[in-house]
Amino acid sequence: MIDIKLIREDPDLFREAMEKRGETSSLGDILQADGQYLNLLRRLEELRTRHNETSRQLGRTKERPPELIAEMRQLGEEVSSLQQETKEAKANLDTLLLGLPNVPHPSVPLGEDSSDNIIVRTWGEPKSFSFKPLPHWELGENLGIIDFAAGAKLSGSRFYVLKGLGARLQRALISFMLDLHVKEHGHKEVYLPFMVKRECMIGSGNLPKFADNLYHDDEDDFWFIPTAEVPLTNLHRDEILDARELPLHYVAYSACFRREKLAAGKDTRGIKRGHQFDKVELYKFTEPETSDEELEKLLLAAEDVCRKLAIPYRVIQLCTGDLGFAACKTYDIEMWAPGCGEWLEVSSCSNCGDFQARRANIRYRPEPGARPRFVHTLNGSGLALPRVLIAVLENYQQPDGTVLVPEALQSYVN
Repeated sequence: MIDIKLIREDPDLFREAMEKRGETSSLGDILQADGQYLNLLRRLEELRTRHNETSRQLGRTKERPPELIAEMRQLGEEVSSLQQETKEAKANLDTLLLGLPNVPHPSVPLGEDSSDNIIVRTWGEPKSFSFKPLPHWELGENLGIIDFAAGAKLSGSRFYVLKGLGARLQRALISFMLDLHVKEHGHKEVYLPFMVKRECMIGSGNLPKFADNLYHDDEDDFWFIPTAEVPLTNLHRDEILDARELPLHYVAYSACFRREKLAAGKDTRGIKRGHQFDKVELYKFTEPETSDEELEKLLLAAEDVCRKLAIPYRVIQLCTGDLGFAACKTYDIEMWAPGCGEWLEVSSCSNCGDFQARRANIRYRPEPGARPRFVHTLNGSGLALPRVLIAVLENYQQPDGTVLVPEALQSYVN
């Protein structure tokens, strides 16, 4: 959530920040709602002051004049009514603020869409094959490790079943990534619920804006997580952390559930996009002064997975027009998939500043007795399946149609 003080103090600067993102929300509506709320709040405080003065007057007189008693009763009713009006005005203002995306970091390049993103660096060279490399959907079916028909029979389109060594390879990748981030990158592993309360979705920035992309259980009001970022954000919701504990580094495996809005074309082939997928998520709670540095470290941890798997990849910095809703700065990591003939996004590493912390009320106390401040939150895939599985299958395929297991995974697949 955006701090309303930033909008009050310099609305033109805020308008410019939103224009960089291509955001068309009316700043006028927010300022009007804020003005209405502040006006009601002032009136409420004035009424409360009068109510307290009248109460003191009554306390000083033994006779308790009827006119003072009547005034006291009337003021009490007015205060009660105005409290409700003020509460509704604040709720309206908060609803408008919840719909605003984060303000871009000053270092984010200007741009309208993904075509304006910047390649920061590349690693490895795409392999030259002595044969035409097959896409993973052909490899998987030929080897009997991906069953699209079974997935469709069980759940419909955009589902599949991994069988035998396919399932084992998926499990190996998850275990390998978790071990790497725990043992070498200093993250604490947590296992989280895959369903959360509504306030968790609000805290992470998924609600109210992205309700149509989420799966929801109406009876119990549970929301299926689109990523472990959601429960990780809310792990310390409504808490005040000790500065000595920061930064906190977490890693979690989870299944992820999203309503994929798909168009016809190559993105619908294979297992690249689905309503359910697995992911290993990296997450950090940091002090504001160190969050930029921690983002770079988070990115390097995610890149380390690609390097240990020896798969070519590139790092992309997103421009202002391509930033995610909650992010103020983002790097994407894309692995090369020779069978598909494209770069596949396997991670987005983002600094969200205090955007999520404000929504989830996560603060820290810089020193004993100091006023609490909002932490900064960072997240990144470390990495996301099934696209890493795709990259492994397509990069390690052999002329006879088999697939070698990368050295980093051999101990995990036995």
